[in-house]
Amino acid sequence: MNKLLIFNLLILLSLISCSDMKTKKQSLEVPKVSIQDTLNFNNVSSVLEENSPLNKVNWWEWKDFPYQPEVSFRIAHDDSLLFLKYYVKEEHILARQTEPNTAVHRDSCVEFFVDPLQDGNYYNFEFNCIGTTHLAYGPGRGKRTFIAPEAIKQKIKTWSTLGRESFEEKSGTFEWEMVIIIPSSIFTYNKGLSFSNLISNANFYKCGDDTTKRHYLSWNPVKTQNPDFHRPEHFGVLNFQ
Repeated sequence: MNKLLIFNLLILLSLISCSDMKTKKQSLEVPKVSIQDTLNFNNVSSVLEENSPLNKVNWWEWKDFPYQPEVSFRIAHDDSLLFLKYYVKEEHILARQTEPNTAVHRDSCVEFFVDPLQDGNYYNFEFNCIGTTHLAYGPGRGKRTFIAPEAIKQKIKTWSTLGRESFEEKSGTFEWEMVIIIPSSIFTYNKGLSFSNLISNANFYKCGDDTTKRHYLSWNPVKTQNPDFHRPEHFGVLNFQ
């Protein structure tokens, strides 16, 4: 075998190796925490920032949508409550939706999709930048069952630095944060769910379909031809302590 052929083979193996690394399924340890004080934006933020690492939502797959806002999150739990905090820096913010299970993905939106038992059925938690929540359950995009709006309003808590009032698109440079508390009881189809020692499949997203710079980012790589977050085969893994 001549040297040129060997060299070309080494280059090919290197490219394959890089590709495998690039699309490797991510895994995340979710720490168990205790929050003794009142559950609010500041107290939850403090505990998350002391105990949970910052993770980036920065996988960019679709060249037709080149805009990439800066997005990261922290996550933790205390058996029956899941704590999430998103940090977003973007050029356009939009918050039209104010009622549960409306099209929040068209606003400035962050999302958390989770298959708690790794059985192929997942919940899609979607939050616009003022905390309006869309939540459904099922095995795929075409087979979703909405969680009752009243249950969403009563059980899921959100606090955004942008407030709660709706607004039309604003352009400039915006940095906003949102804290979310998700109780295990909202997982309607998994009665008695506890987060402790749970291993789940999940992904985290950022989108904004109706913003001036439409965009789609994910935590774990989503390798599809067109933007599609409803792809549980592309979820990463959450290991709850």
